[in-house]
Amino acid sequence: MHVVSDGTPIAVQRLRMHVRGLLADLGEDATRDGLVDTPRRYADALRDMTSGYREDPADHLRTFDSDGYDEIVVVKDIPVRSLCEHHLLPFVGVAHVAYLPAGRIVGLSKLARLVDGYARRLQVQERLTMQIAQTLADSPVEPRGVAVVVEAEHMCMTMRGVKAPGTRTTTSVMLGRFRDHPPARAEVLDLLRGGPR
Repeated sequence: MHVVSDGTPIAVQRLRMHVRGLLADLGEDATRDGLVDTPRRYADALRDMTSGYREDPADHLRTFDSDGYDEIVVVKDIPVRSLCEHHLLPFVGVAHVAYLPAGRIVGLSKLARLVDGYARRLQVQERLTMQIAQTLADSPVEPRGVAVVVEAEHMCMTMRGVKAPGTRTTTSVMLGRFRDHPPARAEVLDLLRGGPR
């Protein structure tokens, strides 16, 4: 990683410079008291919100023997915080991830790390949903089925354009048995919606 004399990576310095230019183009004075640290703060925030580019989310999916457990595993309400690649505005919500083990299981917190690793990139919700599902399907867990549902509110819809606060977008991806076997699909959708506990 290339750094300047104060130890700051060159890419971060460039981000700060671009933010100063953006503020000027908006008609602001980037040297005024309230904005003098904004380029640094925004560059740091943007690097944090896109930290998923600097990891492989699949690396989190370490597996364990299922000890014979072969029924559906569901982790619900995993926080999603991402940036829409079209407007660089946030979308926030939750992901629900389910899989059908075939001899191996994954640590439950690792599913949250998988979601977060893909969410911390410039995204569209549809691709995010697909990446989570496909990565789990292709992992050493080798599940017989994968279901992912993401529900999110997009600031590009609520703060600009149509200005429709409170609207939520739902996307889903079903793979393996959850896609091909209607009873399994119905069961997992019922669990994801909060059915019998």
